[in-house]
Formats: sequence, C-alpha cells, structure tokens
Amino acid sequence: MKIKKGDTVQVLSGNDKGKTGEVLKIMPKQNKVVVKGVNIRKKHIKPKKQGEEGGIIPVECEINSSKVNVVCSKCNKPARVGYKIEKDSKVRVCKRCGTVIK
Repeated sequence: MKIKKGDTVQVLSGNDKGKTGEVLKIMPKQNKVVVKGVNIRKKHIKPKKQGEEGGIIPVECEINSSKVNVVCSKCNKPARVGYKIEKDSKVRVCKRCGTVIK
C-alpha cells in the first residue's frame, strides 16, 4: 500500500468525492483505509451499565484505498505516489512534481 497512517488524502469517487482528510487507520489485508470526516455512518449505542447513556453517534467507516489519493504538500493536489532510493533508503515521491512525501 502506498498510503500511510497520518497522510492527507483526497477522495476520488463516491458520495464524499472531493473531501480531504487525514488517514486514521490502515487495513492492508482488506485494502481499506479510515479517513477522518469521510464515509460517516450513524452507530446506535446501547447503555452498558446503569446510569450510562445510550444514543446515536457518528462513526467514520472504512473506504477502499483505490478511491483515495495522497495530497502532495508542495502542489496541494492529489498525486500518484512513486518510489525512489536515496542513501540506502526507499522514499515516497510525488509523481506530479517529484518532491519527497514525508
């Protein structure tokens, strides 16, 4: 996966098309990511203990990683990610402008 936790990504398709947010969680086996403020669903919570309140809370659900692209910090546009070897380490590079992505 070319997306890491903490990256800023933009949604390319679906109901949340065009929204940007930070990646909170990555699930490489399912090829999915959880993005802050994207794909929000309502979850009904039942009170577990006496005195505790139940209710409906908004929760971010996972989205397929093919529907998001990393936003380059220099261009401020969604860009594809490539790799380059620098001083015995593999770094991610923006294919649009060529800068290293943190």
